[in-house]
Amino acid sequence: MGKLYKTLIFDGEISLSVLETTDIVNKAIEYHKLTPVCAAALGRSLTVTAFMASALKNENERLSITIDGNGAGGKIVTAADGRLRVRGLVSNPDADLPLKANGKLDVGGIVGKQGYITVVKNLGLKEPYVGRCDLVSGEIAEDFTAYYAYSEQQPTAMALGVLIGKDEKCMGAGGIVIQPMPNCSEESIVKAEKLMTEFSAISSMVCEIGAKGIIDKYFPEYLFTEYNPEYICNCSKDYIDGVIITLGEKELYDTIEKEGKIEICCHFCDKKYVYLKEDVDALFGKNNE
Repeated sequence: MGKLYKTLIFDGEISLSVLETTDIVNKAIEYHKLTPVCAAALGRSLTVTAFMASALKNENERLSITIDGNGAGGKIVTAADGRLRVRGLVSNPDADLPLKANGKLDVGGIVGKQGYITVVKNLGLKEPYVGRCDLVSGEIAEDFTAYYAYSEQQPTAMALGVLIGKDEKCMGAGGIVIQPMPNCSEESIVKAEKLMTEFSAISSMVCEIGAKGIIDKYFPEYLFTEYNPEYICNCSKDYIDGVIITLGEKELYDTIEKEGKIEICCHFCDKKYVYLKEDVDALFGKNNE
């Protein structure tokens, strides 16, 4: 389970969020067998998705994010709801690239920057909100900073990081996000910009002292509200039943005749749903003979 802490700093003029998403990233690695660089790319994306989900007003609201930069990893897709249940995937989870000259994982190469971020929010309105922004670097934090500026007109600064160990497990993942409140003073903005320079190695900090340790070190005077984002896929047999019925009775029985079964795999958690002839019969209310 992840941790997300929120408060207002600098006389209530700056919104601050501190995230620890190590468990979420390890769950993604477990499901998708990610290479370290794909784990870093998806992990950063899941971290920002958890942050964005924390702004949803109720449990039934949901959002999805597609990052399509034509990089080696293909598309990154993440989703979440108002209960902070997050999930995600990388199209090519086994993609790998050499380390960059500075010894860091080449997340930008996996994501690419010849494309877009697309955010779809279902807020219970007649039509979903759709925001889109060109990718800047493929490093995720810079890209979402640009997304907030251009698509939501919300100045934002964020630091995101994922530290992968020699055993290819996540040792530390998380982020810091700050956003000025309406009528924020220039003085507070300058202080916030200076503050962000402290978090250039956020994944190492999360690994060493955790989100709570970061708060104790840098923000001991503030009271935080705690949330618990978690990697949970919301697929279910009832949902998959509804999906395959839409394929039509003839196509389903034709597939059963040719293949002996219908197998559906959830892309977010790799869970397999297998349907035999009697299962299709039950879907259409037919009695077994």
